[in-house]
Amino acid sequence: MSSMRTMLTSIGLVGVVCVGYGMWAIISPGEERKREMLKNLPEANPVRMEESRKRNALMMQVLKDAAETNDNIARGIGSQK
Repeated sequence: MSSMRTMLTSIGLVGVVCVGYGMWAIISPGEERKREMLKNLPEANPVRMEESRKRNALMMQVLKDAAETNDNIARGIGSQK
C-alpha cells in the first residue's frame, strides 16, 4: 500500500511540474515581443543612458564624501554643533 501511495504522489508531483512548465511556456513572450521590449529599455537610448551614468556618478561622489566625513549627515544641516 505504501508503494502505491509513493507512486501516486510521484505521478502527481510530475503532473504539477508539467502543468507549471506548460503555463510558463504559454505565458512567456515570443521572439518579436522580446525584441520590442529590448528596444524600449533605457539602455537602448544613448541620451538616457548618459543621463543615468551622470546621475550614478553624482550619487557615488555623494556616498564617497559621506564615507570620508565623521559627521552624521543624515541628521541634516541644523544639527551640527
